[in-house]
Amino acid sequence: MASTSTQETFSKFQEYLTKDQDIREEIRVSVREIEQTAREILTVLQGVHQPTGCKDTVSICKRSREMFVNIRRQYKELAAKLPAEQYYRFHDHWRFANQRCVFLAAFLVYLESDKLITREEAAELLGVQQRREDGFHIDLDDFLMGLLQLANEMSRLAVNSVTAGDYSRPTKIANFVAELDAGFRLLNLKNDALRKRFDGLKYDVKKIEEVVYDVTIRGLNPPPAQKPEAQTEEQ
Repeated sequence: MASTSTQETFSKFQEYLTKDQDIREEIRVSVREIEQTAREILTVLQGVHQPTGCKDTVSICKRSREMFVNIRRQYKELAAKLPAEQYYRFHDHWRFANQRCVFLAAFLVYLESDKLITREEAAELLGVQQRREDGFHIDLDDFLMGLLQLANEMSRLAVNSVTAGDYSRPTKIANFVAELDAGFRLLNLKNDALRKRFDGLKYDVKKIEEVVYDVTIRGLNPPPAQKPEAQTEEQ
């Protein structure tokens, strides 16, 4: 029969495990809410792939940005459930949700301005901290994974833009993704999952380049004509 001291020790272990499981369950509930809102935002943003998407981009972006209000509230609730300085202990619970939300934020910013979102802009849009030491934040690896998801979405948008009759957009997308690819090549990636996902970026680049090539040889998006040089008057 276990001694009293042994029973007390294991009772404390059980108390710790029970408390830990309660925290994890509360976190899972919050993460599921974030994932649900993310799916709803994605559904709205997917409207740009429709035949009339290029004409409705402004309204689509407006609706999506308004929906990020819920994302910010949900991240605030999640952060409140997290024990102090234990972000990475529970990180696996929200890792993929963070990556998806970064992707959505990046897609929204691109559609609004044709620019790449910064980590600071992503943090503001999601309502989280910018720096690790300030609390709940977007881990750098998760931010980069979100950008790589964006590249895959850009290849799809290039194809659907042509279908919708927007023949100039694939060239803009090609330039954007080429710059993104060049930026990633500056990084010395150690994370295996991130490295593997980055290796797939070349296929996105190739697919977009093929779309641009096809549009160009068909004369649907000819290069801008150069202005003729001014003729000098004969002496």
